Amino acid sequence: MEHKKYVIRQISVFSENKPGRLAAIAKALQEEGINILAFSIAEADGFGVVRALVDKPQKAYEKLSGIGFNVAFTDVIAVQMKDVPGGLYEIARILGEGKINIEYSYAYSGKDAAVLILRVDNVDAAISAIRNGGGTLLESSLFQ
Repeated sequence: MEHKKYVIRQISVFSENKPGRLAAIAKALQEEGINILAFSIAEADGFGVVRALVDKPQKAYEKLSGIGFNVAFTDVIAVQMKDVPGGLYEIARILGEGKINIEYSYAYSGKDAAVLILRVDNVDAAISAIRNGGGTLLESSLFQ
């Protein structure tokens, strides 16, 4: 399916929310030569979730699992958005009109444009809505 090229495997690392946990994750990835392309941290009830896009997701999964972290894969999409006022609104409007729920997101500003990483309730519908609405999706190959 053509949509598959837009689905990105994000790693989610679950850990106690205490000093040094992010450093341990980052060190493990460094030791394996894995580059972190984007990440976010969320906290709930004393536990943290580090969500990351890395250039070698399978290797990251194996390394972090091997040293005791609880790691999972999640499918996300990356949408290029205008790095100007209203850029986020344009993407949020397209998804809202498509009745697609954003479960969470994080963003970064790249050289050419801002990029919004999205976890949505229906990946295929989101991809179609964004493409049909004139948005630009980034291919997963850019994150490997």
